[in-house]
Amino acid sequence: MRIGVMIGPEKGDTGRKLERMLRDIEWAESAGLATAWIPQIPTDFDALITVAAMGLRTSRIELGTAVVPLQAQHPIALARQALSAHAAAGGRLALGVGPSHHWIIRDMLGLPYEKPAAYTRDYLEVLRAGLSGPGSVDVENATFTVHNPLDLGPVAPVPVLVAALGPVMLRIAGEQADGTVLWMADERAISEHVVPKISKAAADAGRPAPRVVAGLPVCLCEPGRVAEARARANRILGEAEVSPNYQRLLEQGDARDIGDLCLAGDESEIAAGLRRYADAGATDISVRLLPIGDTRDELVASKQRTREMIAGLARELR
Repeated sequence: MRIGVMIGPEKGDTGRKLERMLRDIEWAESAGLATAWIPQIPTDFDALITVAAMGLRTSRIELGTAVVPLQAQHPIALARQALSAHAAAGGRLALGVGPSHHWIIRDMLGLPYEKPAAYTRDYLEVLRAGLSGPGSVDVENATFTVHNPLDLGPVAPVPVLVAALGPVMLRIAGEQADGTVLWMADERAISEHVVPKISKAAADAGRPAPRVVAGLPVCLCEPGRVAEARARANRILGEAEVSPNYQRLLEQGDARDIGDLCLAGDESEIAAGLRRYADAGATDISVRLLPIGDTRDELVASKQRTREMIAGLARELR
């Protein structure tokens, strides 16, 4: 199993965020982590531009987006942006995309959110053609009529992973993409819902076994502070639970909220949790570092301890 870490902007001065993220990616590469996953937060930096900047400061680590919402740009524009970031990163981009949620696409952006699965299927047809250039992209389907020349080609194949939570989206991801990027999926949801459906779709389409990337909050702490870590996860990461998409995914497993999904405790507890996800069929873990503490210094120290522990476990588990 490949262990990666989420690196994303957080609240604070815009001028300092990029340098902080660049320091974080330099640490992740030096620590030997397999991948860094860059979230596309609706209110903050562009994930693909961030990947391009990180690519210029690193040489080995895979750089993934988790995830770029499809409705915000035409598939040709996304293909062009992805190919540019992929070139800047020396062919190390893993392009995570998805139809996002109604509260982002409809409520924030004012765009339609009808039939997101059908839209994703049609979008991926254009996007895959655009990523396979150079050459003319000629695709006509129910959503797009595209006849667009592209002089860009990938410096290496671009893996595309789709945020797929329900059965229809998992089938689309298996048929047209290289895997899925998950959030709010516990071990049972992965083993009984995600892996069987996406793997069957990939096999039926003659595609390789898909990657299954599980995003998880992780906190190294004393056993007596596990409840504190779970409560903090619910407080700072629980907003997405209002999404019907995530609610349906939670129903496929045993977790009730993001706090239940948090891997918290000592190193042995966290290692055991990661192994459970590997046994469930997750090929990758995207660790969302979850520090705890009452002061900034305590939070920084907690984050440092957790990330060093994750780096050690990554070396053991790969």
